[in-house]
Amino acid sequence: MYGVTEDQAAIVQMVRQFAAESLAPHAAEWDETHHFPVDVLRQAGELGMGGIYSREQFGGSGLSRADAVLIFEELAKGDTTIAAYISIHNMVTWMIDSFGTDEQCAEWVPQLASMEALGSYCLTEPGVGSDAAALSTRAVRDGDDYVIDGVKQFISGAGTSAFYIVMARTADTGSHGISAIVVPDGTPGLSFGPLEKKMGWHAQPTRQVFFDGVRVPVANLLGREGDGFGIAMSGLDGGRVNIGACSLGGGQAALDKSVAYLKERRAFGAPLIEQQALLFQLADMDTELESARTLLARAADALDRGDADKVRLCAMAKRVATDAGFTVANSAIQLHGGYGYLAEYGLERIVRDLRVHQILEGTNEIMRLIIGRSLAEA
Repeated sequence: MYGVTEDQAAIVQMVRQFAAESLAPHAAEWDETHHFPVDVLRQAGELGMGGIYSREQFGGSGLSRADAVLIFEELAKGDTTIAAYISIHNMVTWMIDSFGTDEQCAEWVPQLASMEALGSYCLTEPGVGSDAAALSTRAVRDGDDYVIDGVKQFISGAGTSAFYIVMARTADTGSHGISAIVVPDGTPGLSFGPLEKKMGWHAQPTRQVFFDGVRVPVANLLGREGDGFGIAMSGLDGGRVNIGACSLGGGQAALDKSVAYLKERRAFGAPLIEQQALLFQLADMDTELESARTLLARAADALDRGDADKVRLCAMAKRVATDAGFTVANSAIQLHGGYGYLAEYGLERIVRDLRVHQILEGTNEIMRLIIGRSLAEA
């Protein structure tokens, strides 16, 4: 079940080469200059990474969720920030591919799959985070159009993306009154706040998105009115596994740096790698990552098979993998001593980038709530 097939090994090798050649050499510079490398994202799109698990019929790669976790781990070894954005973009592509009409898919998915057009996912609001069902952005029907008013918060890619999937209230019936609507960039009334000043994720833009009388055709509705919350939660199941894989890749990169450093650094007359206490630390780090990797594979398999417990498993995998990735990267700084605190070693950037993974796609506290409720309701 957890073995890598020959085809998957070939995919991993291709993505590893892309990450090593096109992401890793530039990650520090992009972080320092806050540069969003749209040209490199288009290269990723040419390799099939803009619609990893979207249908080939509309330009997607038609791969599995099990394939995707392998891909995102490798991307994150090159640049955790860019890997995370590609994860979000894939969620947008998949939502349209899964819930859109054939006409919608034919119009939007090929552009997104190639990453000629980038996508953003607009769920969170300034006063609505974990309680997503309480969102207040409203879409009012006016003839053949919806008129959207509201504000979205913490939107990755905002100001650069071509398409925004907006979760908006079309009825005052709680979670059943939320609908998913595609808003193209350039629509009158669509605007953006300033770039947020963040701890990490410097290489992708994060902004508020404002909707002031934004008018889009009813034909831009995904599914039916009231389907939006279900679409959002379905997207987040996959997003949680993906972001877990990104954490895994960042943690693995930090562990690899640590092993190399301890082999090279000498103290007390011998390489540090010969210190048994440090070997124990490396063993713990490796075990945490491998445990998370196994759980991610289990959750991805549940998604692929549509298992009844997929929501619980995705929550478990997200919590375990994002905690493990951050913990390992933070331990790597300690193993490097003062050098780990310097930007040139790349570890402090990984730690800054991975910290938010424990918050987004549902906080890890919400993951525990999902898991606990699944037990209480059994």
